[in-house]
Amino acid sequence: MSKVDRRILKSQEAIKKAVIELMSEKNFDQITLQEISDRANVSRRTIYLHYLDKFDLLDKLIEEHISELRELAESATDMDFIDGNLIWFEYFESHWLFFSTMLGSKGAPSFRRQFLEFVIEGLKGEMNITEGKNNGIHEEVTLRFIAGAYVEIVEWWFTNGMPYTPQTMAEQVGILIERIA
Repeated sequence: MSKVDRRILKSQEAIKKAVIELMSEKNFDQITLQEISDRANVSRRTIYLHYLDKFDLLDKLIEEHISELRELAESATDMDFIDGNLIWFEYFESHWLFFSTMLGSKGAPSFRRQFLEFVIEGLKGEMNITEGKNNGIHEEVTLRFIAGAYVEIVEWWFTNGMPYTPQTMAEQVGILIERIA
């Protein structure tokens, strides 16, 4: 794998940070490439070297975080729900601006849907939800119920300024999921 020039990485990070900051201030549709380039302190040409347009930039940014979460989920396959959730809540905390913006009112509505579908896919392999106390409840209903609650609690956590530590959130959410599973 070839090494990417540090200047390129620095420019890409500045562009990503700029678009997230701007999205925390106003709706994505109102943001222009000129505003992104001004905030990132790069030329519009530099943005076009890496992205087709602002929509491509947003798609790649979302894709990057979903991919990171997927890798974290894969590394947590032998963990219980509490320890697995701790990894995610620590990641959410360290990427506060991205998640609080994407799940906030000015965020990208498509992100919430993508995040929900990602959580559903992750739960499919981790839970035995059609046996025992869940016998007779359709798997899709149970998965959507749990995933919807998970996305909602993450939204709530950000909207309320992360009132609990990642450890507390992981414990509380993990216990609730284990009760349903």
